[in-house]
Amino acid sequence: MKITVYHTNEDDPKKCTARKLERMGLVELVDRVRAVPPGAILLDPFAEKAVSAEDIETANRCGLAALDCSWETAETAFDHARRRTESRALPYLVAANPVNFGKPTKLSTLEALVATLVIYGQTEQAQSLVGAYNWAPRFLEVNREPLEAYAACATSGEVVEAMRAFVPE
Repeated sequence: MKITVYHTNEDDPKKCTARKLERMGLVELVDRVRAVPPGAILLDPFAEKAVSAEDIETANRCGLAALDCSWETAETAFDHARRRTESRALPYLVAANPVNFGKPTKLSTLEALVATLVIYGQTEQAQSLVGAYNWAPRFLEVNREPLEAYAACATSGEVVEAMRAFVPE
């Protein structure tokens, strides 16, 4: 599955997971929204629909896209990217990256991509991304149960329903 990351150069380059993934040849970085493939599934924390198996055909055909930007400017950046893509939110997961370890929903670009690939059943490609960082396998360990549950769902609605079991009250 082709992965494109729209990179806004707002984060610390030393902590940027997308840059390392590009250096390893695992993703393509672009610096313009117009360079994101039209129709791609965009991982968007503000989307109304959750990532699910019902998106696999579109993702295989048009690609998977992520936006690597500062959380402070994310809403505006996503507004621009949404015009060309199909926005999908990730279900509840907990970050394992060194910057946001243990924080729900504060995933790095790497974690968001890995989670989506696991939900899509693309475990081999997910493992290749995990191999980029020594802390990344911990993300899969911390989120094993929810990722298994989400991957078993056929639709966005089922993913949202499954998510209720993992969101703390």
